[in-house]
Amino acid sequence: MAGHSTIMHQRPCKALLPTAKAPRPERVSHRVVAQAQPTRPSQPNRASTAVQASAIADAPPAHTSRVSEKPLGEGPTVINGQVLHSLSKERLALVNSLEPYVRERVMPLLKPVEKCWQPADFLPDPSKGDYLDQLAELRKRTDCLPDDYFVVLVGDMITEEALPTYMAMLNTLDGVRDETGAEQTAWGKWTREWTAEENRHGDLMNKYCMLSGRVNMKAVEVTIQNLIGSGMDPKTENNPYLGFIYTSFQERATKISHGTTARHAKEYGDKVLGQITGAIASDEGRHESAYCRIVDELFRKDPEGTTLAFADMMKKQIVMPAHMMDDMVHKGRTGRNIFQDFSTVAESTGTYTAQDYASILEHLIQRWELEGLEGLSSEGQQAQEYVCKLPPRIRRLADRTLMRKEKGKKREVPFTWICDRTINMHI
Repeated sequence: MAGHSTIMHQRPCKALLPTAKAPRPERVSHRVVAQAQPTRPSQPNRASTAVQASAIADAPPAHTSRVSEKPLGEGPTVINGQVLHSLSKERLALVNSLEPYVRERVMPLLKPVEKCWQPADFLPDPSKGDYLDQLAELRKRTDCLPDDYFVVLVGDMITEEALPTYMAMLNTLDGVRDETGAEQTAWGKWTREWTAEENRHGDLMNKYCMLSGRVNMKAVEVTIQNLIGSGMDPKTENNPYLGFIYTSFQERATKISHGTTARHAKEYGDKVLGQITGAIASDEGRHESAYCRIVDELFRKDPEGTTLAFADMMKKQIVMPAHMMDDMVHKGRTGRNIFQDFSTVAESTGTYTAQDYASILEHLIQRWELEGLEGLSSEGQQAQEYVCKLPPRIRRLADRTLMRKEKGKKREVPFTWICDRTINMHI
């Protein structure tokens, strides 16, 4: 994933995006389902009939949350101001009913291991007699890559390396988590096999960066450990409606970032690195399709609840998975966290921008045919209108922010990741 968080990755700063109102816990406890305004009490509406009775009847008994000590589906819990387990009993039953669909329509998007590329396919082989020649050729290719490219590449790699956090996030979602760690359900198998495919990404990028000789690997490793240790909170409330909207968005963002990195590598003359990041982007595209298919079915069976969840997720904003990265140096000498400056470099190189954020949202609105949905409650219609009007608002905010930055002075900013070499950037 990265996103990245991934995630998962160099993303528009939050200042570019509409600010969500802080939840009021004393009222959140009345909410039955994920909605566009999570703090407003919700009343039953006619769209709840979209949650089929047969799905409820066929659903297994509700699990009990170890966090809330109450059966899942019996309303949200608020702990330290954070909403948890916000899915209603009816919608939890609907999610449970999706397993055959996931097995038939989502699992086939994973590749058999024997058909997957592996990191060794792209790297010098130390068992060969010409290993040192292969290594010298790799370093010659990477000599042509500018430092700002490496900042973005390393930031993407760090985001991919925080994979344990993303697997843990999927396993927080009610109704789909892998309860034993080796469940043979479609949901359990998907989570493990998706993680296995994603694991190759950070592994390959890490080794390539190390072999290039252009990267301070100790600083990178510190950043990775801090990022995994910090975790992430995408505000998905243990709710698979919210969780799969988040992953649909994030996988597309990751695909765009790696795809642009691939194009830039080829333009600079490192065709192998272009193939590497292109192969990673292709994986992310398959994973995006998988998560979008899950949300396709949620929209088909429960357009009201899914529309409310879409608006809720966008009001809270898509928090990028690497936003808590810390090299333990950058903030002390610049006053800014390293993710913030990494995002600025990615924006300035055109790798991933606020305009991309808006484009992803437009794509998802079109894919899920949100504008044409009918039969929604008044609350659902408000959520529909909010999401559909959001992309142009984001674009306007992004344009104003970019103009303001460009009017400011540039400064030389050192990055530990690239051995304290500096990037001339607007801050």
